[in-house]
Amino acid sequence: MSEKTLLLGDEALALGALHAGLSGVYAYPGTPSTEITEYIQGSPLAKGRNVHCQWSCNEKTAMEAALGASYAGKRAMVCMKHVGMNVCADAFVNSGMTGASGGLVVVACDDPSMHSSQNEQDSRFYAEFAMVPCFEPSSQQEAYDMVRLAFDYSETYHTPVLMRLTTRMAHSRAVVKTSEMREENPLRYPEDQKRWVLLPAVARLRNEQIIKQYAEYEEDSSKGNILSEGKAKTGVIACGIGWNYLMENFSSKPDFPTLKVTRYPVSKKQVRLLASMCESIIVVEEGQPLLEKALKGYLPTETEIKGRLDGTLPRTGELTPDVLRKALGMPEKEACAKSDVAVPRPPALCMGCGHRDFYTALNRVVKNYPTARVFSDIGCYTLGYLAPFHAINSCVDMGASITMAIGASESGVHPSIAVIGDSTFTHSGMTGLLDAVNMNANITVCISDNLTTGMTGGQDSAAFGRIENICLGIGVPKEHIRLIVPLPKNYEEMERVIKEEIDYRGVSVVVCRRECIQTAKRHLKKQ
Repeated sequence: MSEKTLLLGDEALALGALHAGLSGVYAYPGTPSTEITEYIQGSPLAKGRNVHCQWSCNEKTAMEAALGASYAGKRAMVCMKHVGMNVCADAFVNSGMTGASGGLVVVACDDPSMHSSQNEQDSRFYAEFAMVPCFEPSSQQEAYDMVRLAFDYSETYHTPVLMRLTTRMAHSRAVVKTSEMREENPLRYPEDQKRWVLLPAVARLRNEQIIKQYAEYEEDSSKGNILSEGKAKTGVIACGIGWNYLMENFSSKPDFPTLKVTRYPVSKKQVRLLASMCESIIVVEEGQPLLEKALKGYLPTETEIKGRLDGTLPRTGELTPDVLRKALGMPEKEACAKSDVAVPRPPALCMGCGHRDFYTALNRVVKNYPTARVFSDIGCYTLGYLAPFHAINSCVDMGASITMAIGASESGVHPSIAVIGDSTFTHSGMTGLLDAVNMNANITVCISDNLTTGMTGGQDSAAFGRIENICLGIGVPKEHIRLIVPLPKNYEEMERVIKEEIDYRGVSVVVCRRECIQTAKRHLKKQ
């Protein structure tokens, strides 16, 4: 039965997946993708159907588990933020070679303007790289409808499908009209078993098939991408939410030729037909100029291509309707008066957070070592870089703290200290610690354990209750796995333990454990 519901883009996609017969969502939390999995975790339909929705240790394990579910004929979805695509790239790219049995949809939520990320990478490149189709909805309704189509498309062509959202689409709300629910797939094994064994002899044959199939995806995209004809000096190609930004400047369809793109690879025929109607084309795409660059190879040299590369649109950051309005040469709208009431406030660690007390103790110790360097990781504790702590020297990617500390130590840095969170440790830090043990690297690893995945809202941490045993199993000497509790009353003991492990020549781990202040409040409220 059809209903109308107010939903975030993330929630619309999640509901669409459930209504498409989803059997499992596999994900690691990361803004702006987290709400997809959380919506499924809270869904009565998912509970009733026993849909898998437990968090994975990282994006690679999530991708591989979903691939296993697809092998068994079930419909599976993988969710992550854009940088998570880097973590799952090995499995994702090879999934293009194995293909899919049950529908397999990989959702990547990109973060233009880097609201909560370390780069602006564009996940559409991964679809092109792996030669799989990519869907990019322009509205919450399309997110709901398109994920259902993506599962069907995946099973028709036996291929994974990448779905790309951006922050504004993921985190804005609109009314969504739902459709009938589909039942889950029964257990069934792939008809072509050999495709799933990527020996070179198999993969070479499969590679030929994929290249032919990729041309079919391009032909199919013309059924989803909408070309509106007209005759004007300038035409527009608007991708995903870029179409939304375009239409916010018009009460009806523009009178110039347009191409609305929600599916990739884009049909060259459609692009060339658009070019025949105008002298220049503005390419509106949220993220990097993937299509803008491609057009230069598709079209005659006399067609002028405009967009992010020539400065018609900003090279970095999110697009907006106003930015697009200026690019189209339309008069600017009257701006709202700025308020002096809201004062900008930089992000900071919560008052009462255990990371604050840990950094206070660490800074007191480190000031006695002029050559000390602290290599941090990605999590709430990265805010230790800011005032008043200024406690860390690096933050690159998930798990890099331990391995960077190893490299620095081998290069003569002492003390070489790594700071990593509990969830990040099980995501990407354990293998780095194994390297350290194997090399007997002279580093001190501080695992700041707040018993949750704090940065993304307090999801379950795969490390919960296991950190000491994991470190012991990896080979860290038991006597150099130390526990401290970050509270002001414990500063003297904390400083003593940290100093002892810095002075120990070898691998040591200091576990700094106190529950996240936010989850502690929730637990107290429930009690």
